[in-house]
Amino acid sequence: MEKVYFTREVTPENLIKIYECLGVELSGNVGVKVSTGERGSRGYLKADLIGPLVKKLNGTIIECNTAYPGARNTAEDHLKVAEEHGFTSFADVDIMDADGEFKIPVNNGKHLKYDIVGENLKKYDCMLNLAHGKGHAMGGFGANLKNQSIGVASRSGKAYIHSCGQTDDADKSWGVKYEQKDFIESRAEAAKAVADYFKENKKPILYITVMNFLSVDCDCDAKQTDPVMKDMGIIASLDPVANDQAFIDMIWNSSDEGAHLLQERIDRQVGRHITEYAEEIGLGFREYELVDIDK
Repeated sequence: MEKVYFTREVTPENLIKIYECLGVELSGNVGVKVSTGERGSRGYLKADLIGPLVKKLNGTIIECNTAYPGARNTAEDHLKVAEEHGFTSFADVDIMDADGEFKIPVNNGKHLKYDIVGENLKKYDCMLNLAHGKGHAMGGFGANLKNQSIGVASRSGKAYIHSCGQTDDADKSWGVKYEQKDFIESRAEAAKAVADYFKENKKPILYITVMNFLSVDCDCDAKQTDPVMKDMGIIASLDPVANDQAFIDMIWNSSDEGAHLLQERIDRQVGRHITEYAEEIGLGFREYELVDIDK
């Protein structure tokens, strides 16, 4: 059973502490996958919180362009937003599909034949999947699995996932019809493709989710609404499925009066199915041991 480490207070010190609990030292060319946040959003992980850990790892912030029209669908504009949001103040920022893209295989998938990721993913010896846990208009919620699927995919790859494998044309993908369950499963398949690619190349991935600014909206939403719950803390694991499951469980076990709003957003989009399907295709396990590092 995989361990999921947990701390209640969201601080730079606790972020470093929970990383160290995982017992794997990331070295070499370290890619730190975070969402840089759409211009206008407020929930993205802030420089003062994540900067000390990223600098400790000598990491590079890695991202890919968005499929939707906005302030981050070209590398030039994306880098401007990353600078506005403070990411360039403590690390280099690599928009990985600025220099092209490549395909990686999807194993055990029903919807995607492959995943399309940024060309520069090849440069990294390891990855810290540093996610912000929150709601999501299309996926119900976003945490490590979302950060590794939609987040690591190139602009074309995002279109391919969003259309459940029907098109990689970002301009056409929004008009494609699909079943919501298939979209959730496509995200899990893309996340597994990235995990398999790293494993085959003997490159580790660590998973951390920061559970603060718990809005029903994603950081990709320029009109992201206020949080509906109080901050819950930070969780970390070597298993992305266990970590996402722990995030879901904490929302459902919460006594916070706003928890039902996030629960409703997640279930409206069949969001909890992602961990079920990810386990089914062999990405990880939903069962976990929660280790409280505050005790």
